[in-house]
Amino acid sequence: MSRSLKKPLFINEKLLKKIEKVNQEGGKKAFKTWARSSVISPEMIGHTLLIHNGKKFLSRQITQDMVGHKLGEFAPTRQIGTHANE
Repeated sequence: MSRSLKKPLFINEKLLKKIEKVNQEGGKKAFKTWARSSVISPEMIGHTLLIHNGKKFLSRQITQDMVGHKLGEFAPTRQIGTHANE
């Protein structure tokens, strides 16, 4: 199902408030987040986010190229596993 052009992009409110608070203080801090469906906004550039992949938190530095993508795209949930040839 495609997204309607009328709807705004989803950004988690709590995550956005944390980032705005740190931006006002002038520091850069790593945030833990479970909001994989949040879209990366320009306010997040330069911050380090710890994105949960279902098992652990993966550290990702947010860059300009990531704006518009979802956080979950940068924290893969599946591992490539192969059986050993015997």
